Amino acid sequence: MWSEKFKELKCCVIIPTYNNSATLSSVISGVLKFTDQIIVVNDGSTDSTVDIINQFESITVVTHEENRGKGIALRTGFKKAVELGFTYAVTIDSDGQHNPEDITGFIEKIEKEPGSLIVGARNMEQSSVPGKSSFGHKFSNFWYKVETGIDLPDTQSGYRLYPVKLLKDIKYLTNRFEFEIEVIVRAAWSGINITSVPVSVIYFPKETRVSHFRPLQDFTRVSILNTILVFLALAFFRPLMYVRNFKNKSFKEVVSEIIGSDDPPLKISFSVALGVFLGVSPFWGFQIALSIAIAHILNLNKAVTIIASNISLPPLIPFIIYGSYKLGGMFFSHPVEIDLDNITFESVAVNTLQYAAGSLLLGAILAVLFFFLSRFLFTFKSSKKAV
Repeated sequence: MWSEKFKELKCCVIIPTYNNSATLSSVISGVLKFTDQIIVVNDGSTDSTVDIINQFESITVVTHEENRGKGIALRTGFKKAVELGFTYAVTIDSDGQHNPEDITGFIEKIEKEPGSLIVGARNMEQSSVPGKSSFGHKFSNFWYKVETGIDLPDTQSGYRLYPVKLLKDIKYLTNRFEFEIEVIVRAAWSGINITSVPVSVIYFPKETRVSHFRPLQDFTRVSILNTILVFLALAFFRPLMYVRNFKNKSFKEVVSEIIGSDDPPLKISFSVALGVFLGVSPFWGFQIALSIAIAHILNLNKAVTIIASNISLPPLIPFIIYGSYKLGGMFFSHPVEIDLDNITFESVAVNTLQYAAGSLLLGAILAVLFFFLSRFLFTFKSSKKAV
């Protein structure tokens, strides 16, 4: 039954391995109960891994002559899977921590949600979980939500199902353990649905546990990666994801979600005011990113803030620049004069400081104006609903 499902779904299993000869045979044997569509990536092992792999004739093997890191091993496996015509690939670690029986959960889930990337969510509250794993788990989950807006229960689990065909054109920065963080962030940014299924996990006693994780080096690499991803998320990808979500809805649904929000009128009004202020302020190209970040910090309505920040539409830009220069001139003894009939973006460079000061003041004035206007409108709407 399961073997046929793997074939129907064009799904294989990728097992990256590096010096896990004590557990590799049992992992492969466990997977073979469900499918023989297995790709083992031998990442430069120096133990008896080759002898163990040679015992299984039906599997596909890809070998790295030297150890290149788990990230590269996974990417090698993805590439081979696509070459062989597979659409999906389940990845399972070779250290014996993952239960091959849980593979069925991934298959059932992908049948219901095709095209998804599915992460196996471990129970991190069990007593056998090492303290550093529990801390790393919470740390990683927090930053993943910041970077994608997605609340994923376990971002560090290596037991996953990847839509390898959808991932084949994404370019990655990382090669080792941190790749497993990068790939789910980049997949989310690409619009791939990220979801999870519960899986069991076995943590062996410390004296018998084989781990290639280097706490200091690898935690540092993960921290650097998260710093880069957070910057990219706030500057570009989170706004893009937000716009993409709106594009998948009808105009009526968007209006209903925003205007029909359950947020109180005061919260909506502050959201409008923030958006207007950021839209007029001198943060060209970053208004949407700042809108999302500040609205999140202040617990305001992100959708309303983003829409209000679009006050700086092309037809209004000349008036915003002109008003900003005029108001900014109040702070200077010799202000630069500007002609409303001949305003360009180059005009801003004439006196950037005057423009910046004026735009902040204009943004504040308009923010107050729109706050009271929206407060009146939304309060009126709420009272009308109550009647």
